[in-house]
Amino acid sequence: MLKLHNTLTRSKQDFKPIQPNKVRMYVCGMTVYDFCHLGHARVMVVFDMVARWLRASGYEVTYVRNITDIDDKIIKRASENNESIQSLTQRFIEAMDEDSAKLGIIRPDIEPRATEHVQGMLDMISQLIAKDFAYQADNGDVFYKVRSFNDYGKLSGKTLDDLRAGERVDVDGHKHDPLDFVLWKSAKAGEPYWESPWGNGRPGWHIECSAMSAELLGEHFDIHGGGQDLQFPHHENEIAQSEATHGCTMANYWLHNGFVRVDDEKMSKSLGNFFTIREVLEKYDPEVVRFFILRAHYRSPLNYSDKHLDDAKASLTRLYTALRGVNVPDIEIDWQQPQAAKFKSAMDDDFNTPEALAVLFELANDLNKDKSDQTAALLKQLASIVGLLQRDPEAFMQGEDVGGELDIDSLITARIAAKKSKDFAEADRIRKTLSDAGIVLEDTAQGTTWRRA
Repeated sequence: MLKLHNTLTRSKQDFKPIQPNKVRMYVCGMTVYDFCHLGHARVMVVFDMVARWLRASGYEVTYVRNITDIDDKIIKRASENNESIQSLTQRFIEAMDEDSAKLGIIRPDIEPRATEHVQGMLDMISQLIAKDFAYQADNGDVFYKVRSFNDYGKLSGKTLDDLRAGERVDVDGHKHDPLDFVLWKSAKAGEPYWESPWGNGRPGWHIECSAMSAELLGEHFDIHGGGQDLQFPHHENEIAQSEATHGCTMANYWLHNGFVRVDDEKMSKSLGNFFTIREVLEKYDPEVVRFFILRAHYRSPLNYSDKHLDDAKASLTRLYTALRGVNVPDIEIDWQQPQAAKFKSAMDDDFNTPEALAVLFELANDLNKDKSDQTAALLKQLASIVGLLQRDPEAFMQGEDVGGELDIDSLITARIAAKKSKDFAEADRIRKTLSDAGIVLEDTAQGTTWRRA
């Protein structure tokens, strides 16, 4: 049985969907005012992997990942760029889609934009006010009364006494309590706004996900996911809003992926170690980046460095090398086969991808000893479940645009001719020319092949 580590209970639990064989999953997505960074890449890859495994396990999955397209940062960036908010957000949504496609991400079933669900947010805020969980302040903003929700802190483990003003909450003199958070922001001059019973304004960030998840998945659904940085206050506030409104549990299981670190330091712009997905993909093949992310358990910290990416590249190359020159039949996975069963056991244990990938290397070792079509098929089929090894091995080895303006095939032909005429100096010169361009030649009984170094 599939077991998930539930942040809410701080324990690993058997997964039991609300409806048999159906899973409803909501994941907090990106705020689209800039290019996606490595932290976003991890969220996208991790929950893509989760959705893939749930489907491979026979569940019918509805996967929702939202897009925040109205926010203080968006308004500020659009103003700085002297462009419309719609132009800014659409540009970065398209960039996000390009990045995620390169990383092998299957699009979520539903990608709601916050601006398309404002009415649902208004309805939820109205209910919270009617139930005395929220109030309108004298400046026109609407706030949630944190102390009115008895279970506040159950996700993060924080108590109200531990939360001091100025630590993780904004100090605002208009609040009744420093811990209260905004549900509706009254409009400022020049900012976009929607009409509401409390005057023109726009929704706060936290209410967006509560409203969209309820509209698209129901008041009570199976899995809520996101990055560890969202556990508090965002997800804690979602629970407070949703459960106060609906009077029921919001989500049964809460999954949080770990932080991304760079050379053992927290990734941040202030430290100068902040990388966008696009910057990383200028140096590394997207599948290498995906492999690198999956090689760590999703709840563990992920330490980014060139050394670790180079190691991931070498490891993925080992797997593709095993598949070289092998006919791979299209067959169904036999889950009773020992290595397939081992892979399944790892994935069922809270998506233990490090153990699952270890099975792929066992199969690659077997394949190197005996070029069995069945072994190759199992290797490729299991890898496909986590979005790996679906390219032609030669295409992966040779990469794209490798060698610049060099005519690699012509140089290899010239080297073969030089060797036949015993002009070994010329043959060595050609090999070095290719090596300097990052091309590794491999001489085999079947001829000479090449790959990226």
